[in-house]
Amino acid sequence: MNRFPSYGYGPGLSRRSALALAGAGLGAVGLGLPATAGAEAPAGVSALLNRAVDEGAVPGLVALIGQGGAAWVHAAGQRLLEASAPMRRDTVFAVASIGKPLTAVAALMLVEDGVLDLDDPVDPWLPELSRRRVLRRLDGALDETQPAERPITLRDLLSMRMGLGVVFVDPAATPVLARMQALDLAPGPRLFGGEADAFMAGIGSLPLIDQPGTRWRYHSGLDIAGVLVARAAGMSLGAFQRERLFGPLGMVDTGFQAPADRLAGLYARDAQTGAFQSWNAASGASFSEPPRFEAGGSGHVSTVDDFHAFGRFLLDGGRAGGQRLLSSELVAEMLRDQITPEQKAASPWFPGDFWDSHGWGLGIALRTDAQARGRFGWWGGFGTAFWCDPASDRVAALFTPRLMTSPDDTALPEAFITAAFDAA
Repeated sequence: MNRFPSYGYGPGLSRRSALALAGAGLGAVGLGLPATAGAEAPAGVSALLNRAVDEGAVPGLVALIGQGGAAWVHAAGQRLLEASAPMRRDTVFAVASIGKPLTAVAALMLVEDGVLDLDDPVDPWLPELSRRRVLRRLDGALDETQPAERPITLRDLLSMRMGLGVVFVDPAATPVLARMQALDLAPGPRLFGGEADAFMAGIGSLPLIDQPGTRWRYHSGLDIAGVLVARAAGMSLGAFQRERLFGPLGMVDTGFQAPADRLAGLYARDAQTGAFQSWNAASGASFSEPPRFEAGGSGHVSTVDDFHAFGRFLLDGGRAGGQRLLSSELVAEMLRDQITPEQKAASPWFPGDFWDSHGWGLGIALRTDAQARGRFGWWGGFGTAFWCDPASDRVAALFTPRLMTSPDDTALPEAFITAAFDAA
């Protein structure tokens, strides 16, 4: 997720009302998990999802609740508003930041192979990150720096403590942020439009904002980790993920491009009229074309069924179909909170109480509060959500084609995920 100007959530479906509807509906009917495609939806969840579409909160959606090999799937609304093309179970979405754990798993597979180590410097593969300089103060000139106290490691990239990322200040008054924007490297909804080497050259030209390993800053580390995987594996990130992860898991629709006749549009709400407008994240291209840069932190496309398979793989400790793809120890490390209390206090995120109930592992968020402790997953700024719950052994995914523009845009997926897990 990224912070954008707030356009509001939509008529009649505030955070409070969405959560209330989920609680009221499921308190009465419970939640079954029929495995048959097209089975009747549980009344409470279906009402919540259909209301979001009917009232115009989202153009359309596909939702999945999975337990073991069984899954309930619900599709509603439009895949393409311009063509009145309905949503279907196999609609492919640009999933944005919920692709971060896909890249983290790819990197961890190279750790298991002995090619990478979580705590070794990444300099041999990413020389652009060697001999880093660090700003003496956030709003200082680009040459007001000091040497980095240590090299950047893979753990720094995956835990998003490498020293670069989202900063909630005015770029006009902050030279490093203005430079990131000028190079198209600022974290946000638009994807970098050049090649991976150009991306890394731009990153390498910047001073770090923080000393490596000291503070959590959202996003940049996972895009860089995708380049690391590609260079260390000797193939593109997409090719490595297809060979080692997507293929074995049967994630046939996950990658960096999708067939145009199955791809959902992407829409932003107009600030003045409230109408949905087509929006393109891909710097002039579309997700139906091969990208010049495979952005490991935000550039994937996928389906709810593919993320069900990925969630099952994580819930099963790195196994799928009787085959071990990643050691249980590395999965456990991925799902361990990497951010110290002191780092959380120094790393604001939204909503303001985020760290009271969340931690961050390796490429993925964790719930740490008593009500939902152990759940893991994340949100995607293009309107997607993916969470897993070990207590109920369930996976929940809600994909929409609406760009998130404010923290309140998580109201619908939060209500859906609460319903999916708490009704178990």
